[in-house]
This record gives sequence, C-alpha cells and structure tokens, in this order.
Amino acid sequence: MRRVLDAFFSPHAFRQSLPDVWAGFQLNIKLMVVAEILVLALALGIAIVRGLPGRPAGPLRALAVVYTDFFRGTPLIIVAFMIGLGVPGLRIHPISYQSNFVYGVAALTLVYTAYVTEVYRAGIESVHGSQRMAARSLGLTYGQAMRYVVLPQAVRRVVPPLLNDFVGLQKDTAIIGTIGVIEAQQQAQNFASSFFNFTGYLVAAVFFIFMTIPLARFTDHLVAQRERRERALAI
Repeated sequence: MRRVLDAFFSPHAFRQSLPDVWAGFQLNIKLMVVAEILVLALALGIAIVRGLPGRPAGPLRALAVVYTDFFRGTPLIIVAFMIGLGVPGLRIHPISYQSNFVYGVAALTLVYTAYVTEVYRAGIESVHGSQRMAARSLGLTYGQAMRYVVLPQAVRRVVPPLLNDFVGLQKDTAIIGTIGVIEAQQQAQNFASSFFNFTGYLVAAVFFIFMTIPLARFTDHLVAQRERRERALAI
C-alpha cells in the first residue's frame, strides 16, 4: 500500500510536477478554445447544407453526409496520426510545414465538427415545419427564414448537448499529445519517465476535473431550466 501511495499520491511529487503539468494544461485550454470556435462555425454551416432543399443541392448534401459519417466513425487518435504524422510526410507547402499545435487543432476540429453537425441538425429539425412555411408566406426567402426564424430557436435548444460535446472535446485534447504537442498528459508522462513516479498523471487529472465538472454542472442546470420552462408552458 505504501508503494502505491508513493507512486501515485506523493505530496512531494505532486508539488514537483505541478508547474510543468500546469504549463502543459494551458496548451490544452488553447487547443480547446481554438477548436471550439472552429467547430461551432463549421458544424453550423454543414448542418445547414444537409438541410438544403431541392435536387441541385443533392451533391452538397451527399458530401455533408459522407463527411459526418466518416469522421463520426473514425477514432480521434487515428485522425490525429493521419493529420499530425501523415500530412507532414507529404511535404506539400504550406500544409506540411505547420506546427503540431495546428495539426492538433485540425484533428479535433475535423472529428468534433462531425459530432456537432448532428447536434445542430437535430435542433434545426426540431423546429416545426409550419414555422418555415409561415415565414415563407410572409415573403422571407429560404435563407432569411433559416436566419431569423429557425436557427435562433434551434441553437437555443441544442446548447446543453453542445456543452456535453465540449466536455468531451476538452478531455480529448489529451490525445493530441500523441503527435508531439507537449500538453498536460505529455508533461505528466515526461515526469513519470524522469522520476519513475506517476503522481504527475494525478495532477493532470485534477486539472481536467476542475475544468470539466463546472461545465457539466452548468449543462445540468440548463437542462433542468429548460424542463421547468417546458412544463410551465404545458400547463
């Protein structure tokens, strides 16, 4: 028992590894923020494309479906290797000469855009079609009806599942360490390799927990608030 405590819960090793792991975790936060901004914008665009009416938009809808199916079905670590190791090997200027941070953001964005696209699409489809028809009867174009009538309602409805996806994204930034980004997990691994002590992993876990638990509780609050509002409207 003593050996387990010393290897995983050493107070001295905790203090010793804290500065480096914290420096790495700041990179996790940057990865999360940049990827989230890109995901929110790209996923909304793809979700709108998937809902475009008419035969001429068929090829675009098909491409959107292929994209979401492919990246929802591919593990993030494989995408990270494809982007972080495969793209530099192509030696194509300028995409093969970017930093590991850029490749990490690209991998996170590709995978989570596919997930968030489906969240947006569910929100858009939850808005009753009669509202679109009413907007069109008032003279609004399809784009105007989406912008002023459908999307505001859809986005409000999907905020809780979006936050859940971003909890997952925050944790998955640790996977990006596999392509050479020196984030919290990688710093903990370096500490373990140098001192044969695994307390650094505990430090990294604490940082991730402190980041994700408040966001999870805020998501629960939003879900409960929405349920109370829906019950009040139903009375």
